[in-house]
Amino acid sequence: MVTAKAWILKKHFENFPKTSDFDLKKIELPNLKDGGKWKLLLESVFLSVDPYMRPYSQRDMKEGDIMIGTQVARVVESKNPAFTVGTFVVARGGWRTHFISDGKDLQFLPSSWPESLPKSLALGTVGMPGLTAYFGLLEVCKMKPGETVLVNAAAGAVGSVVGQLAKIGGCKVVGSAGSDHKVAYLKKIGFDEAFNYKTVTSLHEALHKASPDGYDCFFDNVGGEFASIAINHMKKYGRIAVCGAICQYNDSVPQKGPYVQVPMLFKELQMQGFIVTRWSSRWEEGLKALLKWVMEGKVKYHEHITEGFENMPAAFIGMLKGENLGKAIVKV
Repeated sequence: MVTAKAWILKKHFENFPKTSDFDLKKIELPNLKDGGKWKLLLESVFLSVDPYMRPYSQRDMKEGDIMIGTQVARVVESKNPAFTVGTFVVARGGWRTHFISDGKDLQFLPSSWPESLPKSLALGTVGMPGLTAYFGLLEVCKMKPGETVLVNAAAGAVGSVVGQLAKIGGCKVVGSAGSDHKVAYLKKIGFDEAFNYKTVTSLHEALHKASPDGYDCFFDNVGGEFASIAINHMKKYGRIAVCGAICQYNDSVPQKGPYVQVPMLFKELQMQGFIVTRWSSRWEEGLKALLKWVMEGKVKYHEHITEGFENMPAAFIGMLKGENLGKAIVKV
């Protein structure tokens, strides 16, 4: 019998999450049996911490539930011939070191995955965040060569991929981030313009300076004041993909306007929220393209890795504070 460690949501978050909102527990897992439902025992190798966990925990979880999340896991015992011992998969097992599965919700890494590539990328650039960038740009923003694309939280797991895919698509790319170090990274990976939104004297002036003619596409990960100002810099018939609203997730009182109707009306803009699971039937297409670009060096990546399962809450809170460059990962 295996004893798993798991992080429990002890108390629903009020304003910003705290380490005291979590509780670390041990769970005894049953042994696998021939003919039983549970045919696989897996151990987590890398775990993901992502912004979506903040609002989804409030919407979908009860206090006492295992914290939601995705991991790259290794099969350590199998009674399912489709999964050999040692196989790596992407799973939605939550914040735990070991778990059992019937195999239905496990996703193999692409067959062309090279040994030289970190398997943790299956949680980032060649995983859900990368797919979010891929489908958000292609299907929501519908970017075209020669256009100008704006992305905020641009040094994060999604934003950094958005900018690089837009460059591959022949666009000019402008990104904003929360530190000079992150801005330097954006320019290193090919962004045409980048600025630190925390230090500019005027966000309005920074957006105008970066692209005086405005923006055709805006990939919004932040919401709030940034989005309210950026919408006024859109070109006529511009498209806005609403991917996230990280500046609002921890608010106990909803932020008030300004409101979007006037610029949307006169500029005839399209604004669409999206969740990447809409294209789940096309994930193989997206992963294949992302893996190819990474292997060709056209899409670069950076991982912010925290060592130790016991540091899951700290890694999650740090990610929400913007401490990570690129994808935030916990290595067990």
